Amino acid sequence: MSRIKIMDEILANKIAAGEVVERCASVIKELVENSIDAGATEIKIDLIEAGTKMMRVTDNGVGMDKEDAVLAFGRHATSKLKTEDDLFHIATLGFRGEALSSIASVSEVELKTSDGNVGTVVHINGGKIETIEPSDARVGTIMTVSNLFYNTPARLKHMKSLYTELASVTDYVNKIALSHPDIKFILTNNGATLLNTDGSGNVLKTIKAIYGIDLVKKMVPVSAEDNDYTVTGYISLPETHRSSRNHMITLVNGRVVKNIDLTRTINDSYHSYKPDNRYPVVVLNIDVDPSLIDVNIHPTKMDIKFSKLEELLILVSHMIKQELKRLTLIPEIEEPEQDIEEEIQDETKNKFYQENMELNRVAEEEPYIRIEDTIQKEVESPLFIKRETVQEEKAKDRLPELYPVGLVHGTYIICQNELGMYLIDQHAAKERVNYELFKYQMGHPTGGSIALLFPMTIEFSNNEFVILKEYFEFIRGLGFDISEFGVNSVIVKTHPTWIPKGEELESTKKILETILLCEKNFSIEKFNEKVATMMACKHAIKANENITMLEMEQLIADLRKCDNPFNCPHGRPTIIFYSNYDLEKLFKRSGF
Repeated sequence: MSRIKIMDEILANKIAAGEVVERCASVIKELVENSIDAGATEIKIDLIEAGTKMMRVTDNGVGMDKEDAVLAFGRHATSKLKTEDDLFHIATLGFRGEALSSIASVSEVELKTSDGNVGTVVHINGGKIETIEPSDARVGTIMTVSNLFYNTPARLKHMKSLYTELASVTDYVNKIALSHPDIKFILTNNGATLLNTDGSGNVLKTIKAIYGIDLVKKMVPVSAEDNDYTVTGYISLPETHRSSRNHMITLVNGRVVKNIDLTRTINDSYHSYKPDNRYPVVVLNIDVDPSLIDVNIHPTKMDIKFSKLEELLILVSHMIKQELKRLTLIPEIEEPEQDIEEEIQDETKNKFYQENMELNRVAEEEPYIRIEDTIQKEVESPLFIKRETVQEEKAKDRLPELYPVGLVHGTYIICQNELGMYLIDQHAAKERVNYELFKYQMGHPTGGSIALLFPMTIEFSNNEFVILKEYFEFIRGLGFDISEFGVNSVIVKTHPTWIPKGEELESTKKILETILLCEKNFSIEKFNEKVATMMACKHAIKANENITMLEMEQLIADLRKCDNPFNCPHGRPTIIFYSNYDLEKLFKRSGF
């Protein structure tokens, strides 16, 4: 007797559901993607108890006739692939034909649909069709899923809390709304509306519906293209960041995807503009020929492979870096309690501030202000201090003229100009100046070195010494005369000129230790970055260290020459701004 048997279809669907249907958000994802593929312009998602009791997706797509409504729950039933060749030119969100059969096998499902003729209602329980009845002829589809995992206790037992499930659903709906701003999305839970987009096609309005107006004002449009890819979207100013990578949203041909290399590249493009443990808010849509990508990797269809990934990463990295270099990024301190309407009334009394508020008002539609006038005209409004773009020839002069007037706690330099007051963190500012100096000198070695009157000997453990010997030629290329000296020791007779006087031994040790730390994934770029950051911090002015007015002026002059004068190498701000009007509001001098 044969021991091998064909698996029962319902059992096969339950097994498939283990990959396709992981939680409530998985169900919503599959149903919403079907609605989008059906040409819907309005999709409403209703949840009861975060979807654990009931999920309903209502759309105004093309709908189905009776035959298709029944066939849709068959395994591998799909209207999106006709031939094998179609698999290499996928233009729809769904295509595998597994979702509905898998969902129906682990829940109770009601499908109500019509293509404009007689409507159909299909009731399915645990994968078995119970009834098929006629219904009204409203064009579109209503899919209701109840009691998810009621017949798979092990999966039900491991469902997360209601808050976790709701957060997962909300996160997905937010992202799919950003990928299709031309579709109106409504999300409710227990009758309360969580998201309501207008479907106007304006990505900024969708961002506003999700994140609010404050974030919209700090989003910058970006775009770039090459022979294969077209990238468009919005990136946040470096002052706006989040604690997780989840807000770096990447879309490919309207599909929400995840790609580790792409996410890492986006985050690395903000390097030294923000803290390393914080992440920007980014919405990027990538348009590419479907033949150059593969989404048929996992049933969730969120993982993706690019056939020309390196080209895409270079394009995205260059696009973000160039945009950040063109912006002046001084955070402006604002009084949080000031009511917007009061602000407008106050500013009508002063033409200077009225123009500034007008720019703030239109920021909802276009928060990124492009200025084509001269630098003198650019600084006529405080708003430009954080949003102005600077002509390429002025790239080394991104800060306005600042005049120091004093020092607070031996740490913060107080400056002023005609626009208002500035506070500069002297340690962070000097770190930035040092960092760019050291990084340039390491990247452009002159071969200059200084002989030591008394050579330095440094001892290592035996395994560290073995690793270090492999990099002797590289170390010599930096300007060190290094060689073996006894057991597990090295002797250094010269050092490069850029090592500060009096710090020769400690700096050399730090540099050699950095090589050991980078040993597994050593690259010259990473090494230069780490050493420059370490040296910059080590030799910066410390907090609580009083400096003279002349030293303040020199520090500001050096900071103005930096490529990025707005952040230290660790991403902390070097300077913040209080406009004249903000100061007047703080002291109740502006119309109160």
